[in-house]
Amino acid sequence: MSIWQGIITAIFIINLVGAIYTVFHEKRDVPTTWAWLLTLALVPVFGFILYVFVGKKIPAGRIYDMKSQKSLGMSELADYQKEMLEENEQIASEEDNDVQVHTAILFLESNESILTRGNDVEVIIDGKEKFDQMIKDIMEAKHHVHLLYYTFRSDELGKRVLAALENRAAAGVEVLVVFDALGCRGNNPKFFKRLEELGGKTLVFFGSRIPFVNLRMNYRNHRKIIVVDSKIAYMGGFNIGKEYIGKGPLGNWRDTHIRIQGNAVLTLQSRFFMDWNAVAPKEEKRGYEEYYFPISPKMGNTAMQIVSSGPEDDIQAIKMGFIKMISQAKHSIYIQTPYFIPDNSVHEVLKIAALSGIEVHIMIPCKPDHPFVYRATEYFAKDIIEYGAHVYIYEDGFFHSKVLIVDNEVASIGSANMDVRSFKLNFEINAFIYDSTIAEELLANFNQDLSKSLQVDAEYFQNQSRWRKFKQYFSRLLSPIL
Repeated sequence: MSIWQGIITAIFIINLVGAIYTVFHEKRDVPTTWAWLLTLALVPVFGFILYVFVGKKIPAGRIYDMKSQKSLGMSELADYQKEMLEENEQIASEEDNDVQVHTAILFLESNESILTRGNDVEVIIDGKEKFDQMIKDIMEAKHHVHLLYYTFRSDELGKRVLAALENRAAAGVEVLVVFDALGCRGNNPKFFKRLEELGGKTLVFFGSRIPFVNLRMNYRNHRKIIVVDSKIAYMGGFNIGKEYIGKGPLGNWRDTHIRIQGNAVLTLQSRFFMDWNAVAPKEEKRGYEEYYFPISPKMGNTAMQIVSSGPEDDIQAIKMGFIKMISQAKHSIYIQTPYFIPDNSVHEVLKIAALSGIEVHIMIPCKPDHPFVYRATEYFAKDIIEYGAHVYIYEDGFFHSKVLIVDNEVASIGSANMDVRSFKLNFEINAFIYDSTIAEELLANFNQDLSKSLQVDAEYFQNQSRWRKFKQYFSRLLSPIL
């Protein structure tokens, strides 16, 4: 054996032993364990580099600290609704169907997500419209503006939003901003300096002590929340950046967001404070103050729950909600998602629905913004077609909408994609809406998108090149860590 053969053999053995120790050192589910073993064993050195950036879990101490955050302002109402359940009283009106009632109970028990009624919900699918209205609402703020975004770019759109925040801070309005370190990578480091000089406060979520270097690719705060005076709130899929108004390299951007008025705003206020407190120094942490949680009169006719999930939770609440909705569908399921990489539980329930004669319609993008992720999406799209589902590829730019509609009566809109990353690796937030009017509006948007989409079938995938098929199968193996 030559010296080089000896070195290579030693590297292989050390790599294999290191891979086994590294993966089993931290508790993971079986698919994720095998995916990391495959990566670490077959891609020496680079696999470990990838693990440092993507695979490391949140330290137990940090998870405990995040779990200790309370549902500020919501706990008492959640307890009251639980008592109603124990006394077999309804939390939903008589006309609500089983899907609505049972889904509401699931979230109340698993996520302390209170059910609010009388909300006004406006669905927004155009980025320019969304940001014009959001900036207008910010400029009319009298007491506070609280903003949390995964991406808040220092580009032309980011500067417009920032200018509105600076205006309000200069007027004495409380302005609090949380942004994710990874989502805002590449930003001008002095982007928020003027806002802070005017009295605004900013915090970075899971930042790095080393400038320009962040070793944690997972466990990002993917939520998009803004609360204005605890009267108006926004949430959904749009981040703050010029690509979200169609000025990025992917061209036209199709997304879905909602503007909320009513008591559901208070649950978003509570979620903002929990995320703020998770990264704030002790002197900046916020507690319950009555003026942040004013009870609103009836603003509309929509009942809804705001549900959040993240890696600190033992229960993947948003995923469980998806499964509950899908499993109780009687007629139809419509899904819009940029990343269709479901875990086994979600994939199985969708296959069961399709095999049971329920219409399953899934819309995905025509182009990737993450190559491996898109190839895995193609694999699962091809697979679900074999069970009778209908798959459409949106062709008018990039598709980023995250919507689930069941039986034209119940819907979910938020930041969570239909993928493993959103289910358990990122911090996400979704609105589960019990209103047939909103569901029908979302369905109308889906049907409008069909005119810009291509329906694909098994033959479409069969005619793809062998190399592309290989990438799909390989990406599927990595799906638990994508």
